[in-house]
Amino acid sequence: MNLRLEIVPRTAPSTQALMMVPAITIALSVLCAIVLFTALNHSPSLVLYSFFVEPFLDSYNLSEVLIKAGPLILIAQGLAIGFRAKVWNIGAEGQLTIGAIFAALIPITWPQSQSALMLPVMILVGGLAGAAWASIAALLRTRFNASEIIVTLMLNQIAFQILLYLINGPLKDPRGFSFPQSVPFPEAAMFPPLVEDSLLRANMSIWLVLLISVLAWVFVARSFAGFRLLVGGLAPNAARYAGFSANRAIWISLLAGGVAAGIAGVGEISGPIGKLQPILSPGYGFAAIIVAFLGGLNPIGIVLAGFFMAVIFVGADGAVLAGIPASAPVVFQGFILIFYLASYTLVNFKFRRVRGGTV
Repeated sequence: MNLRLEIVPRTAPSTQALMMVPAITIALSVLCAIVLFTALNHSPSLVLYSFFVEPFLDSYNLSEVLIKAGPLILIAQGLAIGFRAKVWNIGAEGQLTIGAIFAALIPITWPQSQSALMLPVMILVGGLAGAAWASIAALLRTRFNASEIIVTLMLNQIAFQILLYLINGPLKDPRGFSFPQSVPFPEAAMFPPLVEDSLLRANMSIWLVLLISVLAWVFVARSFAGFRLLVGGLAPNAARYAGFSANRAIWISLLAGGVAAGIAGVGEISGPIGKLQPILSPGYGFAAIIVAFLGGLNPIGIVLAGFFMAVIFVGADGAVLAGIPASAPVVFQGFILIFYLASYTLVNFKFRRVRGGTV
C-alpha cells in the first residue's frame, strides 16, 4: 500500500523542548552562515568574529547595540501581543514612519522651543499616530474581513511615499542644500545621552523601552485582557463560546503594535537621527517580527532576542568593512526565521505514517 506522512499536533508539547527552540535556532543559523560564507570564499572565523565579537570590543559598538536594540525590542513587544492572538501585523515599518512624521511636526513647527514638555508630547503624538495608521487595517479587517497581512504590508509603502513627499516639499529644510530632509530638531526634542559629555550615541530612550517591556509583561502575564487575547489565539471557538470578542482582539492587537512602532519612530528621530530624512529605519519593523518569534512571544525573551538581533546589526557593519557582502545580515536573519519556524513546528507537531488512507 501507499505510505505517506501526515503532520498532527502533539498532545502535550514538551516545555523543555520549547525553551530549547531559540538555542537550536541560533546554533543552526550560525552553522548555515558558516557553510554559506565558506562557499563564498570568506573565512568562517572572520564572519563569526565580525558578527559576534566586534560589537563588544569597545564602548562605541556597545552604544550602537543599545541604539539598535531599542526599536527592535519596542516594536517586537507590540507585535507579539497581536501574534499571540493570531493577528498578523506586518506594517510596523509604516507605523514607525507615520509616528515619526507626526511627532516631527512639533519640533518643526517650534524649532526654537526649549520646553521640557516637547519630548513627552512627541512620544504621545507618535504613539497615537502609529495606532491611527494601524487602525486602518483593524477597520478593514473587522468591517470587510480584509487580510491584515496584506493591508498592513501595503500601508508600509504608502507611509514611505508620504514621508518622501513631505521632506521633498512642505517639510523640506530651506537651508538644507536641497537635501530631502527636515530642519534639525532643537535640544528639547532629543533624548538625553546615556553618558553625558561623550561621543556615544546611546540615549535615555533605552529606559523607555525597558519600561514598556515591563508593561507588556504585566499585560500579557497578569491582565485579564492579555489572557483573553491568548485564549482567542489558541482556541478561537472556545473564546467565542466564552463571550470574548474577536473584533476587540483585532483592534487591541493592531493598536498595540501601532503604538509601539510609532513610539519607536520617535526614538529614531529624537535619538540618532535628529530630523526627518528618507531612511528612518534600516528594516526594524521586519526584523522585529523575527525578534518577537525568537523571543517566544514572551516579553522577557523578546528583550534578550532584541539585544541579540542588535548585535547582528552592529556586527554586520564591521563585516561589510571586512569584505563580507552587505546582504549578510539579511541572509542571517532569514536563517533565524526559517530555523525558528521549523524548530517550533517540530516541537508542537509530529509526523505519523498513514497507510492506504488510514492510520
